[in-house]
Amino acid sequence: MSKQNNRSIRKGAAILILIFGSLFFVLAGRFFYIEVTGKANGQLLASRAEKAHTHKSTIEAHRGTIYDRNGTAVAEDTTAYTVIAILDKDYEDHVKDPEKTAEKLAPLLDMKEDKLLSLLTRKGAFQVELGPGGRNINHELRAKIEKLNLPGIGFKESSKRFYPNGEFASHIIGYAQKNEKGETVGMMGIEKQFNDALTEKDGYMTYESDSTGLKLPNPKESIVAPKQGKDVYLTIDQKIQVFLEESMSEVQKEYEPSSIIGIVANPKTGEILAMSNRPGFNPNQRNIQNFGNSAISSRFEPGSTMKIFTLSAAVDAGVYNGDELYESGSYKVGGSKIGDHNNGVGWGPITYNEGVQRSSNVAFAKLAMEKIGPDRLMEYFKKFGLDKKTGINIPGEVGSKFVYNKPLEQVTTAFGQGSAITAIQQIQAVTAVANDGKMMKPYVVKKVVDSQKDKVISETKPEVVGKPISAESAKEVRKLLRTVVTGEHGTGAAYDIDGYEVAGKTGTAQLAGENGKYLTGRENYTFSFMGMAPADDPELVMYVAVKQPHLKAYETGGKPVAEVFNPTMQKSLQYLQVKPSEEEKEKTKSSETKYGNTLDSYVGSSVEEAKKELTGKGLSPVIIGNGETIAEQQPAPGSRIIYGNKVFLQTDGSPTMPDLTGFSYRDVLEISELLNLKTAVSGHGYVAKGSQSIKKGASLENKSLLSVELHSAKKAAEEKRGDSDDEQEESSDSNAPLD
Repeated sequence: MSKQNNRSIRKGAAILILIFGSLFFVLAGRFFYIEVTGKANGQLLASRAEKAHTHKSTIEAHRGTIYDRNGTAVAEDTTAYTVIAILDKDYEDHVKDPEKTAEKLAPLLDMKEDKLLSLLTRKGAFQVELGPGGRNINHELRAKIEKLNLPGIGFKESSKRFYPNGEFASHIIGYAQKNEKGETVGMMGIEKQFNDALTEKDGYMTYESDSTGLKLPNPKESIVAPKQGKDVYLTIDQKIQVFLEESMSEVQKEYEPSSIIGIVANPKTGEILAMSNRPGFNPNQRNIQNFGNSAISSRFEPGSTMKIFTLSAAVDAGVYNGDELYESGSYKVGGSKIGDHNNGVGWGPITYNEGVQRSSNVAFAKLAMEKIGPDRLMEYFKKFGLDKKTGINIPGEVGSKFVYNKPLEQVTTAFGQGSAITAIQQIQAVTAVANDGKMMKPYVVKKVVDSQKDKVISETKPEVVGKPISAESAKEVRKLLRTVVTGEHGTGAAYDIDGYEVAGKTGTAQLAGENGKYLTGRENYTFSFMGMAPADDPELVMYVAVKQPHLKAYETGGKPVAEVFNPTMQKSLQYLQVKPSEEEKEKTKSSETKYGNTLDSYVGSSVEEAKKELTGKGLSPVIIGNGETIAEQQPAPGSRIIYGNKVFLQTDGSPTMPDLTGFSYRDVLEISELLNLKTAVSGHGYVAKGSQSIKKGASLENKSLLSVELHSAKKAAEEKRGDSDDEQEESSDSNAPLD
């Protein structure tokens, strides 16, 4: 080997030694740096290792529950399921027959077969969700799908917002739904107004684990507790709300009005016990036609219910003489002429008391312009709070709009035309008449509670917001309004209910068209009634307004209003155990059951004794269970119950579910309360045959979910007749000769 080659080899070796030596010093320096600082690429290696071996699991929190005044849940979180399909053929339990699976699931998920088939044959997917029909399904639907035994079909559990009573105070409660981040957010009503209080915050637990996620022997656990949402309690009473909802639904079906408003309030506190609108909606389905709560968000010309406040002003100002005569028929003001509702003919010279009974526009025009004076009258309207919002603690309230500059406008406002106010303003104002001059601020939210800490966060107390008239004036006005219902010439005779003295005022307000002119036709009105009972010391005030009902030729506009007011007021008073008046007892003494029985206790009695006694009182006993002795009953002893109503009697031993076909919504609530069941109701009217989720004869467990579907009274009657026919056929067949 030449010297030149030796030099080249030595030179190359030196270069390699230099390179490897440099790499050694770099690596050694790197290791030394990491050893000293504990960092690599700017990150702490210990932190990265901890993250790699630290497992974090979520502890789910729940959105706050919305309750009625008695603690019955009206909006709550519940378990929901999403239907999933495993498509990966390497997985043992996968969808093996997509066509059959799509065919079986389509009717249950209310989806088209081709849509499901496209999901079930998606290429490259391990699994898919079968939405939208397969999202947020309930336990009953899951059970139906499981019975099909379809390979590859499973369920993913989650929570959803659930409204157990369906179309129940829906414009008050509103609804909540999940946003893009999967967070439940209030979108309307109480759910929106109190979203911050209701919103929950999930907790979590962390612990050290191996690479597969298994907990290590000394896992260093850390737990951050979930923060549950605050609970909201309403002033709404579920039973009174149901009375209102049932009667409004019946009127909606029979008369098909463009809208209905109903409000029931306690005049001594301002608490709203029931409030509803039609059109309504089911917050579980969000089939919303009207996003506004018309009871507080719609101002309209009230018609003659406004005369309550004009009359109150005249009495309180000392200018009302009920025996004074005036000429009815028409009244000239500002170059115009207004007339009484009988085409301006009037009834000749009559007293002001008769004018109140007949709802004479002329009487109230003369009171406004000649007795009280328009400026003084407006001061009274302001004292009644009719010029501003009430401040009720639910969203969406609007104020009034007074048109009160010219003499004609002042006259028409006095009897309820021209100026526009809201239903809730009228309710607040009339509490002064019902509550001896003290006007109470209306409210719907009673309190907000942190159930984790058992602490009341905020609470609404009854608030007197004015004293527009004296107690003596209020009592006098109630006496006059009583004659509107009972007087010989009273327009409110339709609102006289058995057992209780009702005082109130009817209203018939013309409707303005798009051109500003009033519409013609006997149905183009808002018919209303503002009533209170018992008249001498009212426990309840109630307002009902029905707009543009479809009336039969022989029907008046007050008929659909009475069909909402009368049953709701009567049942509510009975439920609150308000005793019938002595005068009304005398009028109906031949039949106490007309205005209700006070229910005795049957606990401890034999089944046969209880059935015999209840049947003798005109009530309908429903026996639950096969025992011989009564263990529990609903309604509770001491409750007032109207003729023909059901009394649920649970015997000793294990209870079983009866057939609920034909039961009313109220009956379902009564039996659910007795048996400690949760309820989910859809539709209106009476329980449809075969719709109850817990079948007849099934054993019951506490907090089981009972879902039913309601339909019209007509269909219920047809089903009942059908059942009767079936029973007759079975009876006939059983007596037939054998072959």
